[in-house]
Amino acid sequence: MFHPRRTLRALLLPLTAGLALTALPAQTAQAAATLTNAGFEADGAGAAAPSGWSEYGDTGASFAESGGHGGSYRLSHWASAAYKVETYQYLSGLTNGSYKLTAWVRSGGGQKSAYIALKNCGGAEQRTNLPVSASGWVRVVVPVNVTNNQCTISVNSDANAGNWINVDDLTFTSGTTGLSIKGADISSLAKSEAKGGVYKSASGATGDPVTILKNAGMNYARLKVWVDPADGYNNKARVLATAKRVKAAGQKLLVDFHYSDTWADPGAQSKPRAWAGHSYSQLKTDVYNHTYDVLNALKAQGTTADMVQVGNEINGGMLWNEGSTDNWGQLAGLLNSGYSAVKAVNSSTPVALHLAKGGDLTGTRWWFDSAVANGVKFDVIGLSYYGYWHGTLADFQTTLDDAAARYGKPVFVAETAYPFRLDSDDSFENIIDLSSELVSGYPATPAGQLAWMNAVADIVEAVPNGRGLGVFYWEATWTAVNGNGWDPADAASGNGWENQALFGYDDRALSSMAWFGHR
Repeated sequence: MFHPRRTLRALLLPLTAGLALTALPAQTAQAAATLTNAGFEADGAGAAAPSGWSEYGDTGASFAESGGHGGSYRLSHWASAAYKVETYQYLSGLTNGSYKLTAWVRSGGGQKSAYIALKNCGGAEQRTNLPVSASGWVRVVVPVNVTNNQCTISVNSDANAGNWINVDDLTFTSGTTGLSIKGADISSLAKSEAKGGVYKSASGATGDPVTILKNAGMNYARLKVWVDPADGYNNKARVLATAKRVKAAGQKLLVDFHYSDTWADPGAQSKPRAWAGHSYSQLKTDVYNHTYDVLNALKAQGTTADMVQVGNEINGGMLWNEGSTDNWGQLAGLLNSGYSAVKAVNSSTPVALHLAKGGDLTGTRWWFDSAVANGVKFDVIGLSYYGYWHGTLADFQTTLDDAAARYGKPVFVAETAYPFRLDSDDSFENIIDLSSELVSGYPATPAGQLAWMNAVADIVEAVPNGRGLGVFYWEATWTAVNGNGWDPADAASGNGWENQALFGYDDRALSSMAWFGHR
């Protein structure tokens, strides 16, 4: 249907977008220091302009309807034709200081942009994009510093025909949010460079990848430790060397102990060859001595670890079979042995336990309930969360929030990643190489990779009580380099992950590195 007035307003929108919304006359009547109709319950379904809210642009695309998050109704943006609309509320009489907006949102995706903004608050506009989450509600936050006693809360869509968002149950309270960890695992780097790997800035200048990542905003590096790997990489000596580069770049260091000579993950927790015949009692001593040795050497060279993982993706325990979750008492003894070694080197270094159960609420509860019941000591909870394996963004948020609240610990994403393309840069098949494997709404492009990382980071940022520490990208520097394949015992093994690195097939830094600039 043709609406001449709406069309005219859409044409005017670009001209007035730069003007402060406080100039619009309709707002002063609604000015208040608290949000009005924050749950969109005042009018029932079909309200073209929800009470307390103003609209701008294609106003017919903004309305209240049934299907709320908490109550019966919600705000929706939708139209059968392309549309651009803003639903906003102006607050005045605010005490200056830090505030955070919390909102429950859903989106079917596909928009040019869909976000919640806090603007005209005295400083820079703050935005959080709506994650693509068609099935489950996701809570997002937007922090702002109010310096002029006012602020405009703004829900925006610049959408194609049929795109939709839902927003509900907003709160605007004092407080602030942000991530302290914007990190990446760069364990593959030393071997890559030794085999001829090259890294370039976005403009094509060859450079130090640690510096390139730092310049993008990365502030924390994660390095895995194997005991006696076949290729001599990711061992104590190599970790010490890379740690110097990390610390020289002003970054923090997470040391990730696998307690194996090769990959330790939910499907494999094989003992190092040197410990193969050892009794359980000896294994506890092995864990202590190895952990202490590596961390003390790091400390001695002036690169003390800032956080330590005792074990990697230990869903089923570690050092099988003695440290299996089939024998929690023994697993607890091994974990506590590692914990004690970390604290003996530096009592203030936090110890993380790491599961690959990002969207598995029941499994995460079972594991950490068992750990607590068996007296396992830990300071931080790390979860792997890959959206193509570990459930929806809503599942992930539920699990992460529950872990933080149930155990009273800070939480972080120890691993996540996303492809920027699907084809291979070597002869080895990529682990994710089909469009059917992708998360709906997140294409295998640098833009899709960036959107995914920002969605994950936004969910960590929204963990209540400031317990969401941040995110580590896995594996930022693992590009396709001959000889740097997945198997440390096979120089000819390929890399199934180069389409999920943060450097492209031309070796240049991808635009998706912008996620490191998350607040």
